[in-house]
Amino acid sequence: MTTTVTPVGLLLSVFASTATFALWKLICAVYHELRSPLRHLPGPKGTSFVYGSIRDIWMAEDSRLQQQWVKEYGKTLRYKGLCLTNRLFTMDTCAINHILHSSDYQKPAYLRYSVAQILGEGLLFSEGVQHRQQNPAFGPAQIRALTGIFFSEAIRLRDVWSSEIANNATINTTSARIDIVPWLSRMALDVIGLAGFNYGFDALNANEKPNELNEAYATIIKNQKLAILPVLQAWIPLFRLVPGGHARRVQVSQRTMTRIGKELLTSAKATARARATEKGEIEKSSLHGRDLLTLLVKANMATDIPDMSTATTWALYAMALAPDIQTKLREELISVDTETPSMEDLMALPYLDAVVRETLRLYTPFPNIVRVAMKDDVIPLEQPFTDKSGVLHHGIRIRKGDLVLIPILAMNTSEELWGDDAHEFKPERWDNIPEAISRIPGLWSHLLTFFGGPRSCIGYRFALVQMKVVLFTLVRAFEFELAVPASEIGKHSLVMLRPFLRGDPTKKPQLPLLFKPYQRE
Repeated sequence: MTTTVTPVGLLLSVFASTATFALWKLICAVYHELRSPLRHLPGPKGTSFVYGSIRDIWMAEDSRLQQQWVKEYGKTLRYKGLCLTNRLFTMDTCAINHILHSSDYQKPAYLRYSVAQILGEGLLFSEGVQHRQQNPAFGPAQIRALTGIFFSEAIRLRDVWSSEIANNATINTTSARIDIVPWLSRMALDVIGLAGFNYGFDALNANEKPNELNEAYATIIKNQKLAILPVLQAWIPLFRLVPGGHARRVQVSQRTMTRIGKELLTSAKATARARATEKGEIEKSSLHGRDLLTLLVKANMATDIPDMSTATTWALYAMALAPDIQTKLREELISVDTETPSMEDLMALPYLDAVVRETLRLYTPFPNIVRVAMKDDVIPLEQPFTDKSGVLHHGIRIRKGDLVLIPILAMNTSEELWGDDAHEFKPERWDNIPEAISRIPGLWSHLLTFFGGPRSCIGYRFALVQMKVVLFTLVRAFEFELAVPASEIGKHSLVMLRPFLRGDPTKKPQLPLLFKPYQRE
């Protein structure tokens, strides 16, 4: 007897399987919560059954929400995650050091999936040996060889903005309103293309139709929103089969990027093999190209390249609010007698260095990171905490699967560590930094901006030099100020900390500034 499967029956079967899987996940979550020692920690109530306190964290414009939690509950507390599950939050430097330096705390699967939909898998996702192997491609010698690319693209951006100003000049004004967010992103894309893949995106050429890789990248990074379906897709793989308009466009764009990436990788491998020795080895002296992809192929892997367009945006924003800082930096930069100094000369400029450090402290691109415990553990503490029953604890008991949030921005702006002016933009603070910040286990400059430990951001040198080159070029060329009242500019950090205009219903990332050419006396 033949059984006929109807479309309705098939749909019901899929629905039943999904419901069963979701119920199983729910039972596992409830069982885990009942056994998790985090339930004994003090902490705030969730403001939503679905999102807990996650939406509050993502929508916060600064770290004051988290610092208020610390004032009420102490440095170590629990907050509510999805469906009011318990998560660990800590600003204890000893605990953070333990978490960042242990291989037992890794990026959770749901986070890897969510961010991979935007950034792809690479630097942000590599763990252990794979992450350590990537370091040679980002050493000082490699970055020094890329400095020329950074300058050529920064100068190109300067010239584009100069043309914008000239085209908008009138009898009464010599300035132009420019939204710096898309332009800095375009420049960063060109840098990534040339430095990372020896590929010309030509994103700064506004008069030409964007190439397919440029369009694919733009599709992926726009319209990042917090919604129910992406959350379900991150936590329950079966929901990834549910179609969504933006999700489909992202998938098409990722396929385009993957195809072009494979073509570039194949080309780089062929070039490397052609320069191989008779023994089949590839010598460093045979590497004539300066693109990072070629370097990475020689190490038998490839990766993503970090860009600092977001941090550069915030640096210009901070200096637009503080013209005295802008003027002081410009005076230092115009004292350099060339528009393309060497990497060593650029890194030796003290006030530029202070501005960059202060920007990355106060406007860290990633305000928070989350890790998952891969096994049961006891996290050591510098400062003991008292649980809800009044019992004093000198360590935090963690069960496998518990999630831990490290509040990078809150650590970077802690008044206990940085002083009462921690929320102010003051580059001069780097002339005499507080002794207390030496306890922060960050990779660079006692900041957690580039994380810390063996899985810190290995591309930080690339990012720092790129950012300094762009600021060097733009601040020498222009004077700038906000094009809208400061109160109109908001911040959101669904993935990265980005500016938006409160009056724009789209809430797209943007920051309009008024630019005019700097006239030397």
